[in-house]
Amino acid sequence: MSTRRIAYEVLLSVIEQGAYSNLALKEAAKSVSSSETAFLYALVYNALEHRSYVEYILSHYCKRQKKVVRTVLLLSAAELLFLSTPPHAAINEAVELTRSLGKNSSCGLVNAILRRLDKERGSLPSLPEDPSKRLSVLYGCPEFIASEWIASYGINGAEAIVSKRSSKMQVRAQYPFTTADLLKSLPCSVVQGKSDPNCLYLDEALNLDSNELFQSGKIAVQNEASMMICRSLENLENANVLDACAAPGGKSAYLSSLHSGNIHLTCWEIHSHRKELMDTAFKRLHVNASTQQLDASVPHSEFISCFDAVLLDVPCSGFGLFSDKPDLRYNKSLSDIVSLSETQSRILFSCCDYVKPGGKLVYSTCTISKRENENQISHFLNSRPDYTLLEQKQFLPMVDGIDGFYYAVMKRS
Repeated sequence: MSTRRIAYEVLLSVIEQGAYSNLALKEAAKSVSSSETAFLYALVYNALEHRSYVEYILSHYCKRQKKVVRTVLLLSAAELLFLSTPPHAAINEAVELTRSLGKNSSCGLVNAILRRLDKERGSLPSLPEDPSKRLSVLYGCPEFIASEWIASYGINGAEAIVSKRSSKMQVRAQYPFTTADLLKSLPCSVVQGKSDPNCLYLDEALNLDSNELFQSGKIAVQNEASMMICRSLENLENANVLDACAAPGGKSAYLSSLHSGNIHLTCWEIHSHRKELMDTAFKRLHVNASTQQLDASVPHSEFISCFDAVLLDVPCSGFGLFSDKPDLRYNKSLSDIVSLSETQSRILFSCCDYVKPGGKLVYSTCTISKRENENQISHFLNSRPDYTLLEQKQFLPMVDGIDGFYYAVMKRS
């Protein structure tokens, strides 16, 4: 099977079946040679990143097609417009892909559309004038979140958020391995994070399946913004800490590392398969923690006032990760955000009682959404006078140079 055919299958599974692009690509990469892996990833992520714009352009050239031809056109038009493949090669390969899928009758249509697209690439249809619609078409973000960002950060700020390109692989050392050890051991050039110097940005991605540092638990892959949330819970040596929405376990593992393993971690996860992933990660990273399959949105009276600190990395829309997970842009509606906000509130109000008087409560998300972040915390503080806000931070790509995570640190009186 050709690399483009495999890319088509991955793209179709993401769009039509809701598969996660990173997981689908990891599995698909097993079917191609190492020299073709980078091209496979480029084809799929390029199509996902530019999906809304390419579909908008294609809508001016042809009526809506059935999913096979539609997916071929998306994959091939994105390659034609945004990758360095010679136009004749991209078009010919698109026709061959169409034929290999048993759509001989559509080969002429695919050929004609792509040739016209190539010929007219200097005079493509203009974008919508409405700023929210324009950002939605150009970058694939939902109009409702584009409107919120424009209102909060201006059109330039909103565009800076949605146009941020995928960052390099980010890794960190896991105790007792140190950042200094890691700097000496990595096979490529690195740049240390500005917010957290323990975060290292790699010039070349590591093959984790064969990397000794990863397999032996000396390093973990973790986003710098995620690491900064853990930093808000420093100075908790020998403390009892609950990570109530812990899977896949990256934040708990870093908390353990920051405290040289001298921390008593309890980690909850509602889904059994994600708990298994977390347990596997903890075993690899030599993290000592008590893990339980529990629903953080439901009160558990046996844990009232049991913990010195509670971390709530709640389920969220993920809009702060546009650059890393382009498929996120297309599967969230306003009703989804309303539902998520209700879940977040239940978790916050359930778990706040588990903090000892004088202890800390940290609420975090990987999104840029006032409904899920600042408004959530404002409502909580108005309802719980026994809590005081110590710090809150919304990371912004155009300001902080890292992904759009949010956290609020509160103290219980």
